[in-house]
Amino acid sequence: MRRLPEDIRSELKKPFGELYPSLSAILPRLRGHVVYTVGDVVTHHLVRAGVTPDVAIIDGHTMRTPCTRVPSLPCRRIEARNPRGTISDELILAIRDAVAHPPAVIVVEGEEDLAVLPLVLEAPTGALVLYGQPGEGVVLRRVDREARKAARAYLSRFIADGGPGSR
Repeated sequence: MRRLPEDIRSELKKPFGELYPSLSAILPRLRGHVVYTVGDVVTHHLVRAGVTPDVAIIDGHTMRTPCTRVPSLPCRRIEARNPRGTISDELILAIRDAVAHPPAVIVVEGEEDLAVLPLVLEAPTGALVLYGQPGEGVVLRRVDREARKAARAYLSRFIADGGPGSR
């Protein structure tokens, strides 16, 4: 398991990609791409717009309160534990499995907020990752060499921790 250190929390609150004011501004860019989502609300709105993500990562909460718009996706369900402020080995394995065998929804017990980083590392080049930026809109991150380099740089600063969910 890797724990988020305090000194990079503020950096990770900034968009890790292009910020759009709404999902509708992104929809035309999704055509012909593998699409992944992180977060209940962005997944819900994408499904309502008629686009089913290849992989969705949800936790049943939005901004740490229960989400009333948990999307129902007709695909394989993978469960993973991931405590708040961490990236667990269990979550990484679930992401690998889902990306290798889509479509899938990963239901996280704990928090999925940091899942964007390992997802960018596991996703194929050219895939699009969407997640909500609280109070601002939706972030779109195209998976490419620069995205992977940035994700690796962030993860290299995380603290190794043998807590729950680690191997």
